[in-house]
Amino acid sequence: MQHAIKSPVSFSGVGLHTGAPVRMTIRPASADYGIWFKRLDVTRGDAMVPAIWSAVVPARLCTQIANASGVTVSTIEHVMAALAGCGIHNALIEIDGPEVPILDGSATAFVEGILGRGIRTLAVPLRAFRILDRIEVSEGAAIARLDPAPGLEIDFHIDFVDAAIGRQSKRLNMANGAFVRELSDSRTFCRQSDVDYMRANGLALGGTIDNAVVVDGDAVLTPGGLRHADEAVRHKMLDALGDLALAGAPILGRYTGNRAGHALTNKLLRALFGNPDAYRLTEIEPGERAALPGVGIHRADLQAYA
Repeated sequence: MQHAIKSPVSFSGVGLHTGAPVRMTIRPASADYGIWFKRLDVTRGDAMVPAIWSAVVPARLCTQIANASGVTVSTIEHVMAALAGCGIHNALIEIDGPEVPILDGSATAFVEGILGRGIRTLAVPLRAFRILDRIEVSEGAAIARLDPAPGLEIDFHIDFVDAAIGRQSKRLNMANGAFVRELSDSRTFCRQSDVDYMRANGLALGGTIDNAVVVDGDAVLTPGGLRHADEAVRHKMLDALGDLALAGAPILGRYTGNRAGHALTNKLLRALFGNPDAYRLTEIEPGERAALPGVGIHRADLQAYA
């Protein structure tokens, strides 16, 4: 069955890239509605922006969507991951600015809000994209791939020169609340040299050591250090889930990312939907529901961090 949040939940913060204050509310939606953003600050033209792979437009360091009128919403990956990880298939997200609030740089607050409001089952069957054949895209050393699998799996590999990150790999079956327990608290990360460059070029104006893991060589500059020794690769997996959620329905397949980012994952979805023989849209049978992210999760699955 499809799911929606039971009642609205709001979040306030600043945009990572703009530094501007923003308020956002996730509202319940009916079956087969999908995920849509509504720009409350847009008073002329179309304020509705669909959270779908074909609406993604080029952006630096985040995922950005746009409608035909050119209205955009950026940095949507963390809230999209929270919705997918909590099994929410339909939602209207109202936002009074062009960028989703970064909050602490993870999806924790979004997950807490969704689970705190509760999840409502909609009496309509859920459909999913079943991967039938390998699809792979690459850019230089970066690779993103989808292979057949019974449920959604994510297998990610990163390699950074900074010793505080280095080489990290992790693979998870995303069923049974794995996202909530294993990935949702992992924060976005960057190097101090990147922060300096971005600030000098008017980027990441809302980024601070309170909403990102900042490293410099072998040192972690963010107070309190890491939440996980491999927090960086966990966050890349979080991003991947959010970007895959733009397929428009759950994916039954194994995603492999090697140094992959937002743009490459979207390129992968475009390659997938450009090859009708590589997937099948299928109705989820009762016995298959346990393989989906968000099934059987509880608020207690979300760990609290100081």
